[in-house]
Amino acid sequence: MSQFSSAFTAASSVSLPPPSFYVSVSKRSFIYCCSSSQSRTTVVNGKFDGKIVDRDEIRFGLPSKGRMAGDTLDLLKDCQLSVKQVNPRQYVAQIPQLSNVEVWFQRPKDIVRKLLSGDLDLGIVGLDTVSEYGRGDEDLIIVHDALKYGDCRLSLAMRLPDILAIDDLHIFVQIPKYGIFENINSLKELAQMSRWTIDRPLRVATGFTYLGPKFMQENGLKHVIFSTAEGALEAAPAMGIADAILDLVSSGTTLRENNLKEIEGGVVLESQAVLVASRKALIQRKGALDTTHEILERFEAHLRAADQFMVTANMRGSSAEEVAERVLSQPSLSGLQGPTVSPVLCKRDGKVAADYYAIVICVPKKALYKSVQQLRAIGGSGVLISPLTYIFDEETPRWRELLSNLGL
Repeated sequence: MSQFSSAFTAASSVSLPPPSFYVSVSKRSFIYCCSSSQSRTTVVNGKFDGKIVDRDEIRFGLPSKGRMAGDTLDLLKDCQLSVKQVNPRQYVAQIPQLSNVEVWFQRPKDIVRKLLSGDLDLGIVGLDTVSEYGRGDEDLIIVHDALKYGDCRLSLAMRLPDILAIDDLHIFVQIPKYGIFENINSLKELAQMSRWTIDRPLRVATGFTYLGPKFMQENGLKHVIFSTAEGALEAAPAMGIADAILDLVSSGTTLRENNLKEIEGGVVLESQAVLVASRKALIQRKGALDTTHEILERFEAHLRAADQFMVTANMRGSSAEEVAERVLSQPSLSGLQGPTVSPVLCKRDGKVAADYYAIVICVPKKALYKSVQQLRAIGGSGVLISPLTYIFDEETPRWRELLSNLGL
């Protein structure tokens, strides 16, 4: 049963949906009863009805392979939550700063499944994975929706006409065989093509067999058949086994190199890494909510500081208020809540006086050079620039939103 983790064993024989299906056909209901030594789990219509397992540790699922895995470990390290793995071949590890947390390295889709089954409490995966394998289950809560890596989009793409180049003669010949989408530039135009019928549906190759049909139904494409596939989807239209593909796209280079194009309105989902949790675990498991709060605060403080620099400069002035007036007259020098202005005390003629004032502001990376120019323009000198590691502000809105979502 490819839809479910091998950790679960079917107790009865059932029929799975075929790998290809029309979106106009309503889905049948399937019930699987599975068991393990730790918990009893029922799966209804692809959704786990998990029970909270009686254990002391909080389980945190992290991607086991690929770029997402490396970026996740980097984020945790930057937040002073380095993962310590005794043996790289083991799937379990620790975070010393979180004594009650047990890290489990899993495939992203298995992280979502085990959050629903109660075998994990927290996890980091792409939003696309949560959406595809979580299937709208209310037990999954997105705690942080923008961890700023793993950016991609789930997008529909179709084949352009082939161009045959004869270099010696500098002749380019368009092969019309795959040119039916040449003038189709939007999802609306695709839906209006009269060629799609129940006998000749639009064929889409994808690994997203939940989000794909759902998206097509919502956008009025009635005659669509999906073939399940993973990896190298770009070859499917050229091989003649699909008219279009629905796949994750980052830069779009691979699509262009395989003569495929995206269309307006064809983006199903914008995705990046997210912190996700089990609602049941946050409410029922001892320490889960407090641990989530700490992880969330560390993430927020680091990500808030990631694109900010602390700028310090000296400025001659008659008073702190007069210096602040000049600083606030410049649009790039307002800082997070305004500049910090303090006297620079020096001894002159035997007396301590303040002819200069030090100003400290936080400046976004993209506005850094402009800020330095503006400081110079109002008399700033001795400008020092330091990168920031953390910015702890008032309680994060994401935490208040989470508590509200949990009814707390």
